[in-house]
Amino acid sequence: MILPRYRLCHLFLLLLMILTPIQSFGENVANEAQNLDQKVRAFLDSHRYQWHNLNVSARDGQYLYDLVIEHHYTRALEIGTSTGHSAIWIAWALSKTGGKLITIEIDEGVYRQALANFEEAGLSDYIDARLANAHNLVKELKGPFDFVFSDADKNWYKQYFIDVAPKMTVGGCFTAHNIRTGHRGGGGGGVTGGIQEFVDYVMARDDFKTTIETTETSGISISYKTKQK
Repeated sequence: MILPRYRLCHLFLLLLMILTPIQSFGENVANEAQNLDQKVRAFLDSHRYQWHNLNVSARDGQYLYDLVIEHHYTRALEIGTSTGHSAIWIAWALSKTGGKLITIEIDEGVYRQALANFEEAGLSDYIDARLANAHNLVKELKGPFDFVFSDADKNWYKQYFIDVAPKMTVGGCFTAHNIRTGHRGGGGGGVTGGIQEFVDYVMARDDFKTTIETTETSGISISYKTKQK
C-alpha cells in the first residue's frame, strides 16, 4: 500500500522529532567528555612538578589510567590518597567507563588538599573520598570492586590484600605501588620488609595471577583475580 504524501510527511516529521533530541543528547555528552578531558589535562600540566607528597609519578598514573580503560573497570578502590595524583588518573579513566572511585586517606590536612585538587581537576563527581583509617575501613567496605590500588603503609599491604580480595570480582585487578623500591617516595633499591611479605603472598595465591611492572623505578604489582576462592 502506498501512503499518501501528507502521511509520509507526517511520519518524516515525527521521526525527526524523535531523533533530534537523541542526537542532541549524544552531542552534549560528547562535548561534556571533551571539556572534562581538557580540564583534567590542563590541571595535570599545571601541577606536573608539584606532586611531592608521596604521590605516584605521571608515568605510573598513566599506567593506572590505561589499566582501567583497557578492562573497562567501574568499581574502584584506592588505599592511600595523599594529595590525589593517582586518584585523578584513576577517576579520569572511570569518567569514561561510567565508574566511580572510593579513595581513603588518614591525614586530614592531606585529605583536604586532595579534595581541592579533585574539584580543580573537575573530577569530584567521580570520587568518593573518605577520611578514615584504612586498616579499619577496608574491612568494612562491602564492595564489590574490580580495581584496587594500594599505596599506603607498606607493612599492611598483605593485610589490605587479604581484606579486599574476597570483595573483588573475577577479572578484577589489585595493584600495589612501590613494589620495587620497597617504600613510598622512590629511591633505594630492592624489595624490602612488608613489601617482600606481600609479594611472596600474592605470588603464591592460586586465585590470582601476579606480575610486576617495572617501567618506573618504583614498580607496580598487578594481580588479576582468576577465580573465586
